[in-house]
Amino acid sequence: MHWRKFAALLPLIAIALPAFAQTADELVAKNLAARGGADRLAAIHSMVSKGEVRLPGDFKLTYTETRERLGGSDCAVRVEAAIEGLTLIQAYDGTGAWRVNPFEGRKDAEHMGADEARELADQGSIDGALLAARAKNSQVDYLGREDIDGTDAYKLRVTQPDGTVFTYYLDPDAYLEIKILERRTIRGAEKETETDLGDYERVGGVYFPFSSASGPKDSTDKQVITIESANANVPVAPETFAMPATPVASSK
Repeated sequence: MHWRKFAALLPLIAIALPAFAQTADELVAKNLAARGGADRLAAIHSMVSKGEVRLPGDFKLTYTETRERLGGSDCAVRVEAAIEGLTLIQAYDGTGAWRVNPFEGRKDAEHMGADEARELADQGSIDGALLAARAKNSQVDYLGREDIDGTDAYKLRVTQPDGTVFTYYLDPDAYLEIKILERRTIRGAEKETETDLGDYERVGGVYFPFSSASGPKDSTDKQVITIESANANVPVAPETFAMPATPVASSK
């Protein structure tokens, strides 16, 4: 190329460079800032969210999720979904997970497998897999940009030490998550889940999605969670996450 023609292209190249100058670390930092910043996020020690979960077939249940930091990015979590006096419970206490599923005729708590426990632990993280990546020795890679329903989103891959992979899609203006793909192994079989996120609201000065729709990748069957209220740093009883030795009483 003649040097004059090359010189004429330099301004165009300079304009285009910022679109390609993003790195994984820069995008993680922008996401953290968009959420509310490191200090505000670390200041959230517990969080209780309440709302509704709608299952495929338009079954609606009341929904309560309780999360509490155990130290650093590790959290305990308890999820309850109730309808007509029956309450499904799943909980992770920091070492293992358990469930009570009265819809299968069971009132006693039962242990969940190690793979399911890790899945629930990731779900219950206050920080999320992206912002907890450094603390958990996960690898974060920038994969460029991808169109998500008309939005040219930034794409980041988080690879955890156990092989679980999260792909985050960030809004190019707000730098908040709009979609997450999750790939993990459950009892020897690969499981892929996609979650669409939206309706962000501040809780304790930090933005959290109040709407999420999740289900198997490329499936139209979605579980939709709508949060109606959420509070940070509320007292949580020590036994909240502990596996009960006796049958759990049904909700009223």
